[in-house]
Amino acid sequence: ILLLLCMCAGEGILPPGPLSGAVAGAVKFTTTLRPPQNPFLSVSWSFKGVNIITSTSVNVTEPGHVNRISLDRATGSLELRNLVLEDSGEYTVIIIPDAGLQKQGKITLDVYDLEQANTVTTIRSPETILIEDRSSTNLTCEASGSIRTRVWTKDGQPLRPSDRVSFSISNKTVFIKPVDSTNHGTYQCRVSNPVSSMTAAYHLTVNFGPHNISIIGPSAAPPGYRVTLLCTAASVPPANFSWTLNGNETHVNTSSYIIERLEAEDTGNYTCTARNMVTMMENSTVLNLKGKKKNSAEIWKISCISKKSPKLSYILI
Repeated sequence: ILLLLCMCAGEGILPPGPLSGAVAGAVKFTTTLRPPQNPFLSVSWSFKGVNIITSTSVNVTEPGHVNRISLDRATGSLELRNLVLEDSGEYTVIIIPDAGLQKQGKITLDVYDLEQANTVTTIRSPETILIEDRSSTNLTCEASGSIRTRVWTKDGQPLRPSDRVSFSISNKTVFIKPVDSTNHGTYQCRVSNPVSSMTAAYHLTVNFGPHNISIIGPSAAPPGYRVTLLCTAASVPPANFSWTLNGNETHVNTSSYIIERLEAEDTGNYTCTARNMVTMMENSTVLNLKGKKKNSAEIWKISCISKKSPKLSYILI
């Protein structure tokens, strides 16, 4: 029982960690202890189970750490300099005070190479034509170096799991099954660690539509007026348009239908058909254009009578 108490006493004299550092830089393992009234009997640090420094009446340092470490014997804190990638791992400190129980703590150090910390090569996706509700795909964030986190965004907003979108355990790959129009856009993957971060972008094209087709224009106009009808549709790639009037081909193949001077034969049902040449889908909508009479001019007569001048009359049209 005494042995267990000895091993457990003083747990937490190091912060939770992990501690991060850069190659060629320095870190300090700072304990939470205050200098005691009487010096510690012994302070020892080990790395991956191998003792690197022990301080009693003298300091004994492991050869590979000579000139790279400094020990603050008053608090047991340790500074490690000229970091290399191989310094990454778990460090343990054991302190024997002049009185009381043994104190110990553990912390993990992660060392990163600033020049090679994160190098995003690409966001990779299978080369295929994606069609809404018929295709599935995935995006893979390829990166080299030391990676702590991967964060995905779409069109500048956080990308979250949904009934169509899921992630691999490490967030390296995004799966979209099946794709729809909302998945069309620009995806970004940000990889980072405590010392650096980089971002890669990928534009995902989802072919869809035409959806939400409509005709913008008047439903009635007087004879002789210029009338413009505009057909719109949500579609990737942009839709091709065609028009019929009362079921007859008009040979107008643009999104706008212009009538320079409206005549009686120009009235009736205008049908706009939008076609997507990739999805091979089409949608149509109809606008009924009617003629109407011009507004009749209203005549107003204003009379002004004066005793000293003749009667004056004005007609306003």
